[in-house]
Amino acid sequence: MKLTLYIAFASIILCSSFTLKKEKKTVSTPIEKIQITIDRDSLISYSKQYLGTPYLYAGNNPKRGFDCSGFVNYVFQHFEVTVPRSSSGYKNLGTAKKSEDFKVGDVLVFYGYRNKTIVGHVGIICEANGMHSKFIHASSGKAGSVTISDLDSDHYSKRFYKCVDVLPK
Repeated sequence: MKLTLYIAFASIILCSSFTLKKEKKTVSTPIEKIQITIDRDSLISYSKQYLGTPYLYAGNNPKRGFDCSGFVNYVFQHFEVTVPRSSSGYKNLGTAKKSEDFKVGDVLVFYGYRNKTIVGHVGIICEANGMHSKFIHASSGKAGSVTISDLDSDHYSKRFYKCVDVLPK
């Protein structure tokens, strides 16, 4: 009798280990695009905290210094916006805006001061007023740091190439 009980008990345990697996069904739902809006004034407030940071060729770190594209890249990266790391990367980026359409947070693109065919400088508009706008940038010139300059100054107006909006629509 004990043997019969033992066999019955073993059979129950053995059979219970072979249960059928239930099929899991997954329901896919459409993924909605998330619209990210970046406050342009916040972008400028963030960038202004680096005023006076020294200019450093190929620099992209506030502790060591910035070059122009390193500064622009660093600011936009904080807001999770991807922009070129090199000023030359802006040459074919976006569509040039009319001066009356310039906005705070747009990127100004300039030719180099020696070569008027190669893009050599970038900055971010911090006060939009067409060709009388002001922009924040890392200057290798007299300031030698992150500074704010007038677009309508001789130095920059002669080198102006275009203005582009790099923020998500």
